[in-house]
Amino acid sequence: MREAQEISSAPITPRPATTAPTPPVSCPPSQFHSPSLTRSPLLHTDNEEAPQSKTPKTSRTPRLSLTPRFITPLGSPMRRVLRLTKLDPQDAWLPVTESRNGNAYYAAFHTLCSGIGAQALVLPVAFTILGWTWGIINLTLAFIWQLYTLWLLVQLHESTETGMRYSRYLQLFNATFGERLGNLLALFPIMYLSGGTCVALIIIGGSTSKTFYQIVCGATCTKVPLTTVEWYLVFTCAAVLLSQLPNLNSIAGVSLIGAVTAIGYCTSIWVVSVAEGRLPGVSYNPVKEGTDIEHIFSVLNALGIIAFAFRGHNLILEIQATMPSSEKHPSRVPMWKGVKFSYTIIALGLFPLAIGGYWAYGHKIPSNGGILTALYAFHSQDVSQFVLGLTSLFIIVNAVSSFQIYGMPMFDFMESKYTTRMKKPCPWWLRSLFRAMFGYGCFFVAVAIPFLGSLAGLIGGIALPVTLAYPCFMWLKIKKPKTYSPTWWLNWGLGVLGMGLSSVLIAAGIYVVIDTGIEAKFFHPE
Repeated sequence: MREAQEISSAPITPRPATTAPTPPVSCPPSQFHSPSLTRSPLLHTDNEEAPQSKTPKTSRTPRLSLTPRFITPLGSPMRRVLRLTKLDPQDAWLPVTESRNGNAYYAAFHTLCSGIGAQALVLPVAFTILGWTWGIINLTLAFIWQLYTLWLLVQLHESTETGMRYSRYLQLFNATFGERLGNLLALFPIMYLSGGTCVALIIIGGSTSKTFYQIVCGATCTKVPLTTVEWYLVFTCAAVLLSQLPNLNSIAGVSLIGAVTAIGYCTSIWVVSVAEGRLPGVSYNPVKEGTDIEHIFSVLNALGIIAFAFRGHNLILEIQATMPSSEKHPSRVPMWKGVKFSYTIIALGLFPLAIGGYWAYGHKIPSNGGILTALYAFHSQDVSQFVLGLTSLFIIVNAVSSFQIYGMPMFDFMESKYTTRMKKPCPWWLRSLFRAMFGYGCFFVAVAIPFLGSLAGLIGGIALPVTLAYPCFMWLKIKKPKTYSPTWWLNWGLGVLGMGLSSVLIAAGIYVVIDTGIEAKFFHPE
């Protein structure tokens, strides 16, 4: 038994048999119980007694391994990291990191559900401005670009030098550039990508619920239909009820349903559109209206549509945080497997949707609503009501499912305020209250500010660096590639280009708001 313990402790330097061991040093509870620290073998077992650490009285030989020793009392690199990143010891109480038994399948479900949604339905609108050639080229380049930045985030989730796991996008940004820059540059975009997306999902889900009711009820229905606000409320109640699932791992099945329905309605829409054939008089010449400046801003708007079609980067670190990780089995391996599978499916959904939709409708596709509006406008009498109803049902189910994963960072943020202040887990009733408050708060915004979609281009330009630019700069800061190497040039180029694209999209959004104005109808959703 004594020999087994000596072997399992794997000492770095030889220990003379005559050297008397020093008393073992206990790991502070805040470090031992934090699920963010998983590099030490001591943290993989909860019921087994931790082997005692022995320190020779002789001078220590420099360690060859970069793995930190959490039980080292002095000069521990982990202690320095803890001071720099302000690691939250209450991670085990928060919904994102409460459960760490995820796998590649769960990662694929979450990534697919968060990576594809209703924003893809307006992709054919971008083709009406860019045309066939530039539309396909820009869509392909954007897909490769965002997939590369996603790979960077997966690699940056855990540090091979310190063993730190950055379980949230804002946590990684703050650890890289400091809290001041994090609050200035990253806090609002990340909160918008969570809360703003949930507001948009309520608008989409409520409006589609109204359409679904009209399709199912038919023209001969004598019952008084619900108003738009009431449909928003019905959708919000369903979303809040489902949000009571405790943590990110527990909604894996919900994300699977959301992913299946997203692929279902994207596929059904473009298949039906292509099967019905091209509309009479369809033209594929790029639309050029107004002055040269107006055309330039319309091109920028098309590029923004393509860039906004890819989402979910603000959730990648949270999804990866649900996986177990060790030095021999890092979480980035199963995470990247899940990402590759999910983005293969996303590509098979987005590219046919954009290309098939543009082929079927050409310049006649409505700029407001995209291919879904075109389907209802041009084929509502030709296509089976069952197909139209099923497509609408898929959109509703996907919106409810996506609400859960996009709302999870906000749930985590609210509960972290409580656990940090009270030093104990959030009780179930308070957790339910937080989530209900968030859900109905989003409902209030959707009803009170229905013209929020008019500002989507402006706010989306502000949030764009989270997807295309910030990961490149964080990679340069953390990994420090050799100056002027291909990796150095690539990340600098993509980072600067992403910030430039964000700037011009913000300018275009401001121009559109000033030029066209905003019809501010508070509390009057259509």
